[in-house]
Amino acid sequence: MCGITGWLDFERDLTEANELVRKMAESLRYRGPDQAGYWASGPVSFGHRRLCVVDPSGGQQPMSKQYGDATYTMVYNGELYNTEDLRQDLKRAGHQFRSHSDTEVLLTAYIEWGADCVRRLNGIFAFAIWDERKQTLFLARDRMGVKPLFYAVRGSSFFFGSELKALLAHPEVKPEISREGLAEIFVLGPSRTPGHGVFHNVHEVRPGFHLTVSKEGVKTERYWELVSRPHYDDLETTAETVRSLLIDSIERQLVADVPVATLLSGGLDSSAITAIASRAFQRQGRGTLHTYSIDYKDNDLHFQANAFQPNSDAPWVKRVSEYLQTIHHRIEFDTPELVESLKTAVFARDLPGMTDVDSSLYLFCREIKKETTVVLSGECADEVFGGYPWFHREDLFNAGTFPWAVMSKERARWLSPELREYLRPDEYLAQRYEETLAEVPRLPGEDPTEARRRELFYLNLTWFMNTLLDRKDRMSMAASLEARVPFCDHRLVEYVWNIPWEMKMYAGREKGILRKAMEGILPDDVLYRKKSPYPKTHNPAYTEATRAWLLEILDDSQSPLLPLIDQTVIREIAASVGKASGIPWFGQLMSTPQLFAYLAQIDYWLREYKVTII
Repeated sequence: MCGITGWLDFERDLTEANELVRKMAESLRYRGPDQAGYWASGPVSFGHRRLCVVDPSGGQQPMSKQYGDATYTMVYNGELYNTEDLRQDLKRAGHQFRSHSDTEVLLTAYIEWGADCVRRLNGIFAFAIWDERKQTLFLARDRMGVKPLFYAVRGSSFFFGSELKALLAHPEVKPEISREGLAEIFVLGPSRTPGHGVFHNVHEVRPGFHLTVSKEGVKTERYWELVSRPHYDDLETTAETVRSLLIDSIERQLVADVPVATLLSGGLDSSAITAIASRAFQRQGRGTLHTYSIDYKDNDLHFQANAFQPNSDAPWVKRVSEYLQTIHHRIEFDTPELVESLKTAVFARDLPGMTDVDSSLYLFCREIKKETTVVLSGECADEVFGGYPWFHREDLFNAGTFPWAVMSKERARWLSPELREYLRPDEYLAQRYEETLAEVPRLPGEDPTEARRRELFYLNLTWFMNTLLDRKDRMSMAASLEARVPFCDHRLVEYVWNIPWEMKMYAGREKGILRKAMEGILPDDVLYRKKSPYPKTHNPAYTEATRAWLLEILDDSQSPLLPLIDQTVIREIAASVGKASGIPWFGQLMSTPQLFAYLAQIDYWLREYKVTII
């Protein structure tokens, strides 16, 4: 994995702009600590930071390649999982290769097929290619949005980067937010409208889109979208197809020239990946698979089962690791480092985020990086197969809004009266919700209940999953660790999209079709264990620490947060800790302690990024 950035301006010669592009690239150093590369030609300049995973000597970037009288130069972040298939196709077309890197294969694929190359790619990617002869810049992002890519236009200049910080490193892109940016933070956060970069006039290349920048301007085109069609396969065929697609996805994603491990929570998703990876390791003679799990000091003393977290993960991690005979590493954190890393998490996201759900993942990845460079994660299975409560609870199913954000009226109470009036939270939320529903690929004649489920799946895949993929990418890359997500294979997503609900809910269980597909691969007690989300701390010391941090901010008359919130309401919530129910206000994991941390993160972000409200 890597960090990419660049600057294009048809009215300037950027060959002497090295220092600015170096500064932009240097902001992404942790995404690529192994190598740095820079390139400039006339109106364009690229910067690259590399984390070596495949072909350390042959995959250096920026990479240029000549074909006929044309020269192409690329910066690329990601991994292709069908590299060898593409290489053989390109060799048959007459191309030659000087390395075994996927970087050269991707660049050659563009030379051969142009913009259509993205339709042939299986992988996670964000890349930019400069065509010297045509004087065009081509940018593309993978179908699911696993790898990030932001851009901004300022006058005649076009800037792009893997993260917002790369753009902000250029003096022409200022840390300004308008009404829209405030609404993204206070109404939608920590989710984000697809295609929006929160900062004023900063954009994100949406998943499944590509851009072409020329003297005529910026042209955006969608190259992939879900297609709704009837599902004709019977139960056995469906389960076998899911099984084969998932196995193929996992085995493709084990390819690397560096150590590979898996994350293991003891739940269905991570256990399935670990079982398939372990078998592949044995078959390929790669030794014993290493697995990693996260826990928190004294969590066993404070854990209380509830509808969102029915049981603790620790015993199940042990069960699966022993069953598969992996070399397991249990990583434990205490409250002080979890709280301190809330600030690091803001820098990793460039925005306030999922608080300790972010910071704990960063700490986890930082420890894993000491032993390995690539991990496979079970992220996104719940979005793809329908594992969340809102697929099963009628009140959330029919909420008429984003089902992870049903506490919108409660959230509005946290805002100052002036900000409430300015943002009109209900209107903003409804606007984004209706915009998304308008995109849903409908199936003519579908039963209304099934049609609603299709809406929920689309909302999940385009919003909630992207929030989690943002988290996974930023926190892992902040630790210079590559995290791969086999459940995001677009072939699997396309197939499961059209499986009817009664089949997805085989045997009356959430993700039932996935459980059936994994029969014989995992023991039944693991296979049919009730879903439990990402582990979080239950230590009351965390609540008290975040509460104290927020109260300290409320007592600081210079805090930029104060004009934006209703201090009376927030102080009342802080005073009621221990009495309040702690109902989640975003997803399943963010309740009262996370509210304290989120507001504190906003304050920290406003100060550290020197954000100006315009």
